This record gives sequence, structure tokens and C-alpha cells, in this order.
Amino acid sequence: MIIMAGYFCAPIPLPPMQKVLSLAVLLLAACGTAPETANKPMQKIAYPETRKDTTVVEDYFGTKVADPYRWLENDTTAETADWVKRQNAVTQGYLTAIPYRDAIAKRYEDILNFPKEGMPMNVGDLFFSTKNSGLQNQSVIYVRTGLDGSDKVFIDPNQVDPKGTTSISLMGASKDDRYMAVSVNKAGSDWQDITVWDLKTMTPLPDTLHWAKFSGVAWYKDGFFYSRFPKPAKGTELSAASQFQKVYFHKLGDPQEKDALVWKNDSEPNLYVGVGTTEGEEFATLYITTGTDGFEQYFVDLRKGGIPTPATKWTPLQEGYDHKTSIIDFEPKTGKFLVTTDVDAPNYRLVSVDPAKPARENWKDVIPQKKDLLEGVSTGGGHLFASYLKDATTRIFRYQPDGSGEQEVQLPGLGSAYGFGGKREDTFSFYAFTSFTDPGSIFKYDYTTGKSELHYRPELKFDPDQFETEQEFYTSKDGTKVPMFIVHRKGLEKTGENPALLYAYGGFNISLTPSFSTSRMILLEQGGVFAMANLRGGGEYGEEWHKAGMKEKKQNVFDDFIAAAEHLIARKWTDKDHLAIEGGSNGGLLVGAVMTQRPDLCAVVFPHVGVMDMLRFQKFTAGFGWVPEYGSADSSKEEFETLHAYSPLHNIKPANYPATLVFTGDHDDRVVPAHSFKFISALQVDQQGDAPVLIRVETNAGHGAGKPTSKVIDEEADKWAFFFRNIGVTPQYPDSAKAK
Repeated sequence: MIIMAGYFCAPIPLPPMQKVLSLAVLLLAACGTAPETANKPMQKIAYPETRKDTTVVEDYFGTKVADPYRWLENDTTAETADWVKRQNAVTQGYLTAIPYRDAIAKRYEDILNFPKEGMPMNVGDLFFSTKNSGLQNQSVIYVRTGLDGSDKVFIDPNQVDPKGTTSISLMGASKDDRYMAVSVNKAGSDWQDITVWDLKTMTPLPDTLHWAKFSGVAWYKDGFFYSRFPKPAKGTELSAASQFQKVYFHKLGDPQEKDALVWKNDSEPNLYVGVGTTEGEEFATLYITTGTDGFEQYFVDLRKGGIPTPATKWTPLQEGYDHKTSIIDFEPKTGKFLVTTDVDAPNYRLVSVDPAKPARENWKDVIPQKKDLLEGVSTGGGHLFASYLKDATTRIFRYQPDGSGEQEVQLPGLGSAYGFGGKREDTFSFYAFTSFTDPGSIFKYDYTTGKSELHYRPELKFDPDQFETEQEFYTSKDGTKVPMFIVHRKGLEKTGENPALLYAYGGFNISLTPSFSTSRMILLEQGGVFAMANLRGGGEYGEEWHKAGMKEKKQNVFDDFIAAAEHLIARKWTDKDHLAIEGGSNGGLLVGAVMTQRPDLCAVVFPHVGVMDMLRFQKFTAGFGWVPEYGSADSSKEEFETLHAYSPLHNIKPANYPATLVFTGDHDDRVVPAHSFKFISALQVDQQGDAPVLIRVETNAGHGAGKPTSKVIDEEADKWAFFFRNIGVTPQYPDSAKAK
């Protein structure tokens, strides 16, 4: 099991809504006919005036492109702050006027208010887990001695930051189980501080490391490897500081200034890098990537030279960025690496590699490529656990270290599972299972017997059997068959007018698999339909599926999504007047592109933290890492023309657009809020219909992770109120009359 000291995050998909382990539903009410006053047309909105600068024009290979809202890219100026304030005022004025908005918020708060627990982390005799009593802004990290011991608070983020905007997570324990590294992220930012706790005294050490981003820790002897960026010069914006990432070794007790430089690159600023260590600390592994494509993989024998330096010669295992080859662990008995790779295997395989003979011709299959996608391999208890995706649902198989003795682990049903990993000497581990209609359970897995035992499942006031999931395959524009999950209440009549929400992502080799959402119940309990399409560009069917939605083939993703909506309508799950589309990050780009190409497709659009300016995304924060996925308008005329053809910002023209509520956070330093600012500015000018086109800018929030529960409740209430208002349906709750 490799412990990584750095990783790169693509624009991550937001969950379809908030993922949680269970929910309590007190009443399942049907959709009601809207009272005459509840959904009568509102007055056409007077949008805030946005200054246009007609002097900003870029020349791309002979094509001149105006950028009148570029001034909004500077999100720290007083003018931008005033613009945000005025936009939020109009948006909140609209949302608070919806008569059932507060009833939705109350309903969501009620069903969200139940105890939640995360999967335990075993560190020696200690077991760490996260718990939330119901509506706490951040989950609390608890620790117990022995699996049957009593929980004690280890770290409570709500005490650290009463506003709830600081998220804290465990990064991994030292090999002797004495110390724990902890990550602290503030206001939703990707920037993280790394702190260290002494598990013997349960107190923090003075060690605090700054300027880390997209980093893990890899313990080695008396310290750990980690990745960070140089400290920004005074006056430098943090959004511009993510260049020249380096790897350091931190020795416990030393100030950060004394950390040893392990790897650096002085010529290419836009590389991501990280170091891992094998379970027995025999080897360090180094990966280097330009972003979200493949990565280079190297290794060095720590038994021979100790902590590497910038002069260390690393042995290459994978050079170039055409493939994804990753060292999983080192087997002392065989003296070989276990490695997952897509070399000659677009669905991935597990191979054995001799460190003394790392050339590809010497690789030996341990688990050959199969028809289904090999998502990953973990080790624990002397076994291998391979996780496969079959039509976007998880299958787990256990093997001996040499790949023999295949046994399928029986999961509770069709859904998503993760876990199983541990140390070689462990006798058990944990895994979690969830689905669209199962709020999820945590199981203890016995390595010796192969049997699963329920460890945690909350007491439910909701019967998941009242809902069901179907999977349908539809045909995209070019004839490709694409799978889609459809979730609804059992016995639901397909009237052709059911409220429906279609969600997708379609990019960065990311697979969307079944997950439970409490927020989604706001739709389902009203007789609504939730659909999730597994578009090309994702990873559900391996690297070929991914590449079919990259760069010049990105239009395939939009065509897949449009075909999904048309399939739902043709099958009478809904119609265009009751359909919403939603996506986040790369999915925000997806719905932004689709609404500009097909403004007649649906009634409502929810772009979350979307990549909307495809000509300039590479110029901000982590954007350069997405060039392998999208291409760059600066690279060639062909790539410019491809991007310009679908860039949501640049394809807005006068039209009757659906009701649109754009979501972003003022501290999003992954997909900077300027994408959303510029997009909504252009949309408000060119909206020819009466449907509202608004933006909701959350303060002290980032790309989505770590958002406090109170903000989540407000955001989801606003979203669903906007949805029902603009499809002409009033949700029915016991106290809905009072809410009017």
C-alpha cells in the first residue's frame, strides 16, 4: 500500500446533491396542483447593470474576440465586490419571495437531522472516525481505544471555527502509529495547513506547515514527505501562487524553514508532483504530471540512500504523460512492485515489476485486463482487493498476492463500495456501501474468513424500499449507447410531466457511480425523478471512453447529455417544461454549453462552479492542469476553434433561455468565480424571455468541499425553491399553507 505525499485534483464533480449515510423521512407527499397565487408569474427582473469594457479584444490566430467583462476577473476590487453585492441582493430578493422556500428549508433540515458516521481509520489500538450528531456544521473527529471502546473527541472543527467554514481531515499516521498528520482548510480554499498530533498524549505538536495544496503526506522514519508551493512574495495574490510545486521532507520537531528539499523543477512552472512510500519504507515513489492526463512514475531505493535530494537519480517506470502507471506497493517476499497500468490495457491491469528490471518488456501480469474497468487495487491482510466497475456499479474481487484464488466479495446490492485496504498484518478492515436508494452502511471485513459483518447503520425513519433505481441505455447522436440511472418512487406513474432533474459530469476520467443524497429526497418525495447519465469523457468504461470526450471530441459529451434529456422526454419520464439540468465544475461547463446549444431543451439550469470561459481557463490557479483534457486556445488555431465553438461564455447570444441559477463561491481558488461572473453578465444581457437568470455567490466558500451544514441547507433550499417555482409546481408539506 503506497502512502502518497501529493495528489492532483481535477475540477471535482459535485455530488448530485449532498452525500450522507442515511435520512429520516416523516411524510412522503405527492405533488400538488399549485394554488393560483403560489406560482403566478413574477415581474420581469431588473438585473443589476454590469459595466462593459469595449476596449478589451483578443486576437486568436486572426479571430478577434471581445472580452467586455474581463474586469470581473479581479475579484478583490471594490467594483467587483459591489457587483457581487448587487447581484446577490437581486437573487435573494427573488428567492425569498417564493412562498414555499422556507417550507423546503424546514423539510430539508428535518430529513438531514440524523446522526452520521464515517468509516473508521485503524491506527494501532486506536480507531478514528468522523461523526455528526445531525446538523453540526462540520463533522467531529472522534477516537476510541479498541473497536469496542468509548468515543472521545479528537478534533472538533466547530470549536476551532464557530462559523463552521474550516474543515479538518486526517491525512495519515506514522508507521509506528505514534503521530497523525492533519489537514486544515479554511473558507473552502484548496490551500491547506498541515499539522501534527502526538497520539500518545493526544495533543498537537508545534509543527505547522504552510503553502501546501493538493498534497498528502508519506511518512518515513522520523518525518514525512509532502508537496508545497513557494511562499508567495508580498503582495502576490494566492490565486497566482500555484506554480513550481516542490517536494520536501519534514522532520518532526523542526521548523518548516529547515525542511529538506527533495525534488524541484526550475524550468516548467506548471507541473504537479508528489512522493509516496511503500508500506515497509523500502522505496519512495515519485510522480510528475502536467495536470489531469497521464503521469510519469519514478522510484528510488530508500534502503540505499535515505532521504532523496534534488541530485538524486530516480529510476523511471513510466516516462511521458500518455499513460497512467502507478506503483501500488512493494512485496518483500517476491522483491517486486505491484503496479496498475493502462499500458496495452485501456481498462487497466495489475502487473508485477522487478525494480532491477523495470523495462516494460519485463512486466508480468498479475491480474490481466478484463472487459470491465479496473478502478483500483488495494492491499490488506496479505490479500489484493480489485475494484471493478460494471456499467457504473462496483464489483470487488479478492486475490492472493500472485493474482490467484479469485473470490468475489458479496456486496449488499448494486451500488458503490470502497475500503478493504490495510496493513499486511491486519486481520480485518472496513468498507462502505451505498446506492441511490440505500443511505449506506459500514461493514467490518474479516481477511481470514472473507465474511462481512455490519459495523454501523443508522436507525432510519425512512424505508428505502419505497424507492427504486432503474438503469436504461439510450442512443447518442453518433449511435453510441450510453447508460443512465433513473431514480423514483415505486409505482410512479409516468405522466410525461413529472418533475425531473438530470445530472452528469462527463470528463477527467471521473466515474459517476450510485450515491445517496438527502437533498435529492426533496425532489423524489414530491413524485419527482432523478436521472444521472454516464457520459463519455468519464471513466466508467476505461480510457477509451474517457478519450472519446476529450479535446476535439468534447462535443460528444454535450451530445450524450442532450440525448439523455431527449430520452427522458421520449420515455415520458418528464417533458421539457418540467426538466432541470445540473452539473458542477466540469459539469458546470457541460450544462453551460448545453443550454447555449439547446436553450429549448429544458426549463431550469443549475451550473455549479462551472468552467465557463474556455479561452482563458488556463490562466488561473489550477486551470493549467486541465489543458491536457480541454486543449488551450493559446496552443494552436485548431484548439482555439474547438474551444471557441462550445465555450459557454462565448456562445451566449440573444435567445429565450431557461430559468438559470448559477452557483459559485467567493473563495473558489480552483475554478475561479470570474467564470460564473462573466457568464451571468452576458446571459442577463441576452436573455430574451421572462425566465430569471441569476447568480448566487456564497461568501467564505470555495469549490464545494467542506461547506458548513447551515450553508448547505440554505443553498439546497434556494435551489429546490427555484426549481419548483420555474416548473410551475408547488411542493406539498404539512405546514406548506402556513409558509404561504
